[in-house]
Amino acid sequence: MNDPHIAKAFDRDLEAIQALVMKMGGLVEEAIREAAKSLKTRDTERAEKVRQGDRKIDELEDLINTQCAQLLAIRQPAATDLRTVLTVMKIAGNLERIGDYAKNIAKRTEVLSHMQPIEGASSAIRRMSKEVEAMLSDALDSYIRRDATVGEDVRHRDLEVDQMYNALFREFLTFMMEDPRNITACMHLHFIAKNIERMGDHVTSIADQVIYLSTGQFPDDQRPKDNQSIYKVEGFEEAEE
Repeated sequence: MNDPHIAKAFDRDLEAIQALVMKMGGLVEEAIREAAKSLKTRDTERAEKVRQGDRKIDELEDLINTQCAQLLAIRQPAATDLRTVLTVMKIAGNLERIGDYAKNIAKRTEVLSHMQPIEGASSAIRRMSKEVEAMLSDALDSYIRRDATVGEDVRHRDLEVDQMYNALFREFLTFMMEDPRNITACMHLHFIAKNIERMGDHVTSIADQVIYLSTGQFPDDQRPKDNQSIYKVEGFEEAEE
């Protein structure tokens, strides 16, 4: 890497990989947005497009990992550049998981389209998803700018997502207790809200990577989480798909 020609080639290859990451990020942002819209409008065709679109996200992650591996093998980057390549791979992994959660929302949207709507639920879930989408946009922007301050702001905004999730969980429990006929729909809606809460966790992981890339250190403090009001109900945790 001391050879200027090798350094230029490394920068060129890395720039191409980072362009793929941003493309992947754009697709994931769109998946979040479209999944929430499909739920609100009960649009099963839109939901199916989200499910099908997840394949492209997966393919981009595979391509990014392949190109990163080739870059490591051929260029043998120094410590700082190695950190950048590893960060790229971890960001791509988090983006892929967020895409999976958007796909899961789309799957449940098709089921919910045949059930009686729960008043206000889809609007509340869409507000929650918009916050996560905005966090993701800022996290990716902070990566491009190597801005640890924005990354730290994203980390703290995850607390609001947790609070939204906890409020929705309590609301769904109330609906289920008031009318047992709401149980199935509320269970599906709860899992959707949980998927969005997990999206927020992966976005904060991206922000952690940005801070590490910018400063050379991961944040010392544990990121804020609002777990106090989360009820522990057997069967209310969904395995990741």
